[in-house]
Amino acid sequence: MVLVARMLFGAALAGAFLSLYVARLEQCDPPHRLEVTMVAGFFWIAGELLLPGLAVLCRDWRVLQGAVTMILALLAACWWCPALLLESPRWLLATQQLERARRTLQALAESSGRGADEQGSLMAELETLAEGSPQPRYHAVCEIFSTRVIWKNSVILGFTAFIGSGIRHCFTRNLAPHLPRFSSYLALVGAEAVACLFLCLTAERFGRRAVLLLCTVLTGISSLLLLALTQYLLDLIVLTLSVVGITASHAVTMLSIFFASEVLPTVVRSGGSRPLPRTLFPPPPSFLSIFSPSPPRRGAGLGLIVGASFVGKAAAPITAIPNSRGFFLHHLVFASFAILSVLSI
Repeated sequence: MVLVARMLFGAALAGAFLSLYVARLEQCDPPHRLEVTMVAGFFWIAGELLLPGLAVLCRDWRVLQGAVTMILALLAACWWCPALLLESPRWLLATQQLERARRTLQALAESSGRGADEQGSLMAELETLAEGSPQPRYHAVCEIFSTRVIWKNSVILGFTAFIGSGIRHCFTRNLAPHLPRFSSYLALVGAEAVACLFLCLTAERFGRRAVLLLCTVLTGISSLLLLALTQYLLDLIVLTLSVVGITASHAVTMLSIFFASEVLPTVVRSGGSRPLPRTLFPPPPSFLSIFSPSPPRRGAGLGLIVGASFVGKAAAPITAIPNSRGFFLHHLVFASFAILSVLSI
């Protein structure tokens, strides 16, 4: 019973993570999405840093579980007070819930200080979309495979997210023998913070693909060197390569998920029953074009990418087995996958 409850709790946390990730992206304009995502990543890291202190204060895992649950229960306020977190207007317009979309967009326009003229033009565009009283339309996850470019990007980015999450545990195994107790955890969290900062400084300047390729190359090189030369290298070099590998692999995972959120658009503009376009980013004809009512794609595709990264995290128990003879094969497979992901990018 406890195992089933923990599985349900983990599934709920994964769903909350994905929902909040998509909500953050859809509530801000595209030029600021990277900054918003990285700020959210820093909050995640702050939570990881606070977790050991919270565990010391609670002393019992049941009390700790209750404290975490109470904190999560505060999110229920967003349900009872919709003004705290408005529904995504992109999703409302994509599913043709035009009345709710009108109220949400009007609230956003008022809170952002839009003038009466701009609000009037916004409402006029909504009235144009509402001609014919369209009914709400919902779409299945399998529809992301209807466009070749979308599913190809999903496979590549899902593969890199899987590699970044799975190979990270090959590096963390090398931290414990060289660091004092609990220091390996702090080093892991610190490496994640460095990865977030690195993406903030480089992903906007040099491009997502170039930075993703660089981080994947660093991950593969660090993994191969540790795989072949660990017993011949100095402890300091092993520790340095492990930290570099952890940082690069975390950057690969974060950037793969974020890249997927941009490459897999929320809306592929089809305009009713016409075939899906082959271009991913057609020029927007109006203000509402970023919310145009056609099948939503980002939530479905992004869920597959995040799911692939979680599958990679499932490799952690293998590295925790004492004297595990399968660890070398595990490390070899993921190192090979890292090189393959470089070729795919």
